[in-house]
Amino acid sequence: RQFAYHPCVHNSKISRDMWRLSRQSLFLTFLLHFLLQPPWSLHALKQSEPLRKLYIVYLGERKHDDADLITDSHHEMLASVLGSKEEALESIVYSYRYRFSGFAARLTKAQASKIRGLPDVVSVRENQIHRMHTSRSWDFLGMDYRQPNGLLAKAKYGDDIIIGVIDSGITPESPSFADDGYGPPPSKWKGICQVGPSFEAKSCNRKLIGARWYIDDDTLSSMSKSEILSPRDVEGHGTHTASIAGGNIVQNASILGLAAGTVRGGAPHARVAMYKACWSGGGCSAAGQLKAMDDAVHDGVDILSLSIGGPLEDSGTLHVVAKGIPLVYSAGNDGPIAQTVENSSPWLLTVAAATMDRSFPVVITLGNNDKFVAQSFVLLGTASQFSEIQLYENDDCNADNIDSTVKGKIVFCFLAKFDPEPDYYNITKATGGQGGTGVILPQFYTDSLLGDVPLTLPIPLVPVDYEVAYRIYQYIKENDGTPKVKISLTRTTIGTEVSAPKVAVFSSRGPSPVYPGVLKGVHAIYFTVIYDML
Repeated sequence: RQFAYHPCVHNSKISRDMWRLSRQSLFLTFLLHFLLQPPWSLHALKQSEPLRKLYIVYLGERKHDDADLITDSHHEMLASVLGSKEEALESIVYSYRYRFSGFAARLTKAQASKIRGLPDVVSVRENQIHRMHTSRSWDFLGMDYRQPNGLLAKAKYGDDIIIGVIDSGITPESPSFADDGYGPPPSKWKGICQVGPSFEAKSCNRKLIGARWYIDDDTLSSMSKSEILSPRDVEGHGTHTASIAGGNIVQNASILGLAAGTVRGGAPHARVAMYKACWSGGGCSAAGQLKAMDDAVHDGVDILSLSIGGPLEDSGTLHVVAKGIPLVYSAGNDGPIAQTVENSSPWLLTVAAATMDRSFPVVITLGNNDKFVAQSFVLLGTASQFSEIQLYENDDCNADNIDSTVKGKIVFCFLAKFDPEPDYYNITKATGGQGGTGVILPQFYTDSLLGDVPLTLPIPLVPVDYEVAYRIYQYIKENDGTPKVKISLTRTTIGTEVSAPKVAVFSSRGPSPVYPGVLKGVHAIYFTVIYDML
């Protein structure tokens, strides 16, 4: 079949070919333009996307005994909102499937709202970051391990009880977790030893029988650069709390020669499992804590200990307790103000901190021989002889004002008002850096300064109450010569001359703002004024 040539037909074909070439050129131009975009332009495109945050979706009781089916149901629910199973798998961070049902996922605000309206959804809330709360205590409680017929002996020292601790990790080399004399873990134990940098499979043993770690975007973005993605503890908090609960009996322990004696946990023969959900600088993700609880129930722990707190409480804890696993929480460290207690759900065992019959007194001697007793850590080599007093008053008492004139002197701050509180740590550090030999400062609650911070300072920091501060100030102002002061070495005092027990000044108080209508006894664990670091 033949076709006659027609110029209009020919021109039309040329036009179509040119249009195709034009479209291809346009596409290639756009692609080249996109690929050559500067990084900040691409970032701006991402910025325009809806912000995704980590949300916890709580579904209540499990509807299946098969944990895999429960996780599948979580994927299906997410897929119904996000549009595909692939997006669901990319979004989900944790699936809670052993004792209760729920999940944590990265969602936009609109997606979280849509899930909130689905059937069977109990609650949806944005993830919260919680805070960590921080040798004679057990003897003071009447639980002397040397008494053959005592309460501890009757409880077999916690033999074969598995204590799960959700905290900042653990230091496996500590003698508190050595496994000498221990047999295999109890047969009910199903946990694992999750490895990572500085934490090998052999880091677990017959005492420290398991370890896991949990990380998500909320903690990863803010945690300290010194952190390690493994159960290894760089904060020290988790090792401390785990040793208080179930640490071995360790002889001849002390802190730089103070508080010498034997240290141990409340159940020294118990096994320990660490669940690291808290990170130095990043805090403790509520989503990670819930997953740690979920795993701990499956692993076979007998009791869970958490020295962690935050503004909201998790409904998932009720399912753990219903399983017969007691949950022991700290009350918080925001005392002595009322209504600061945390973890006050009626089904939780909430523990406050109290003092005990041990103190660390020092004697402040003025140049006129007046003497005052305070508490601090003045060690051999840092104790001063009589030294001149350098006075700073009110707003002048700050680290920026400390200069070389303090060399060889003891700095004394006098404050006519309680608020704002001066920066004790940096004032003392600056004084030491300029050659000063000590710092005396007024403090409304003197015990609140006696944590581990003074032990890290180069010179003694001695907090005194306002009555003593006024007496020292009066001496300085009425002295015709050079006012001088001397601070004695610290000694350890045990016994009836120390008034105890009483609720520690830093320990949070009730009533609970979450459950104001519930009257709940808050149990006290006895700490020294250095928070029982032994």
